[in-house]
Amino acid sequence: MVATTLPAHAFIIDISPGPTAVYLQVGNGSFSGFYGSGGTPLDNGTVNRVSLSVPAAVLGNGADQSMSSNSTQAASFYDGFTFCTPPAQIYIGGFVRRPTNASYSAVLSVQVPAALTSAASDSISFAQIRWTSSGNGDGSAAQPIPAGTFVAGSTQFLANFQRNTWRESCLTFFYLNDQIVPAGSYTGRVVYTLAAP
Repeated sequence: MVATTLPAHAFIIDISPGPTAVYLQVGNGSFSGFYGSGGTPLDNGTVNRVSLSVPAAVLGNGADQSMSSNSTQAASFYDGFTFCTPPAQIYIGGFVRRPTNASYSAVLSVQVPAALTSAASDSISFAQIRWTSSGNGDGSAAQPIPAGTFVAGSTQFLANFQRNTWRESCLTFFYLNDQIVPAGSYTGRVVYTLAAP
């Protein structure tokens, strides 16, 4: 018997052309079955939260602090495969479908406020939050939604979604923890958008 090692591939898969549709899911979502067997997206108004509590003993020491989410989405709605491992990861994925295979793509971006703020009006720059990108079974393959750091106060480009492809990744967030900030609960909200021209 000869053992072979197959290369790891990120989850990008061709889908059949069809009526124009754009679908994006970040965190928890809803679907009627699985896309690969005829399922369709459903509305889901859930807004997931990523958070952490930094112990006073390590505040501002520059050691990244892992964040945790309230997302429970582990499976891909493409085929039901357990792709992410919540609460450490947030699922992000979707597709752009067009009637033909002519050249066409949509843009995934994230709208980032300048800062997270507390009730006392103290602030932490959103540039203090970064993420890695992976997926179960992907190994070291490049991800369709790459790793990065938020650019405070911007609409930040993340990736192109080519027509008639399904793309997904799992994001793990970290707080950079390189400044001393007043005690408090700091909140802010980023908004992901998949826009097709």
